[in-house]
Amino acid sequence: MWQAIAKQISEVTQQPFSISERESVNGGEINDCYMISNGNQRYFVKINEKAELPIFETEIESLTQLDKSDHIFVPSPIHIGTTKEHSFLVLNYLPTKSMDKDAFYELGVSLANHHLWGDQLEYGFDCDNYLGNVLQVNTWHRRWDCFFAEQRIGWQLQLLKEKGMILGDIDTLVKNSKLILHNHQPKPALLHGDLWHGNIALSVKGPISYDPASYWGDAECDLAMVELFGGIQDSFFEGYESISPISEGFETRQHLYSLYHVLNHCNMFGGEYMFHAQQLIDKLNLNE
Repeated sequence: MWQAIAKQISEVTQQPFSISERESVNGGEINDCYMISNGNQRYFVKINEKAELPIFETEIESLTQLDKSDHIFVPSPIHIGTTKEHSFLVLNYLPTKSMDKDAFYELGVSLANHHLWGDQLEYGFDCDNYLGNVLQVNTWHRRWDCFFAEQRIGWQLQLLKEKGMILGDIDTLVKNSKLILHNHQPKPALLHGDLWHGNIALSVKGPISYDPASYWGDAECDLAMVELFGGIQDSFFEGYESISPISEGFETRQHLYSLYHVLNHCNMFGGEYMFHAQQLIDKLNLNE
C-alpha cells in the first residue's frame, strides 16, 4: 500500500518521493492517519477502506470552498487515490500544537470574517457530503427552517429509526424544529460544519481547522458546534463578537443546532449519545 501511495504522490507532484519515515498520528475515530516523509518533504495521509473514497472526495470539495474566502486557514489537498484495498487522501503537513488564548481570539476573528464572506442566497451545497461517516444531505433550499428541520434533524432521526433507535415521532420533531426557526432567516454563511476543539490546532501560520463538512447555512451552527464538546476558551467568542455580534435567541437555536451533531454521534456510536439527544429534545420540547 505505501509503495503505491508514494508512487502516486511522485506522479502528482512530478517529484521523486519514497517514504523513509512514517508516523501514526491522531486523526479522529474514522480514519487511520499518518505523517510520511522522504527526509525532506512531509505529507499528512488519511487512510480508510476503498469503499469510503467518497468521504475523501467531498472533504476535498469542502477544503477547496473554505479556502476561497481567504479568511480561515485549512489544509491544502495534494492527492486523492486508491490502492488495491484502501482509499487515501494526501494533505500538506504542518506541525501543530495546542491552541492558547491569543490563538482562540484570532480564530474567532477569522471565522467571523469568513462567515460574512460570500453572496450565496440559498442553503445547501453543490454536493452531499459526510459528517464523520454519515451522509449529510445538502439539497439547496431557500428557507432555513425547512432546510435544517428536514435535512438535518429529520434526516438523522430517519437514519436512527432504520436502526431501531427511536427518540419520538419524526414528523412531530421536525414540525417543532421548524417552529423554533420559523422567524429566523439568516444570511447563508459557508460553514466549516464540524468545528470542535479536536479539529482545531495552532500551526506556524496561525490557527488551522480541518476535517470540514461544509455547507451554506446559519453561521450560528459553527458556534454551537464549537461549544458542544468544550475545550474552547472564552477568547474565541470575544474575537468572534468583535467582528459579528451574536443574534438574540441564539441560546435556544444553539440547543437545536447541537442536537444535529448529537444525533449524528448517535448514528455513529449510539450509547450515551442517545441519552444526550433525549435531554436536548426534552429541553426544546420537541416531542410536544
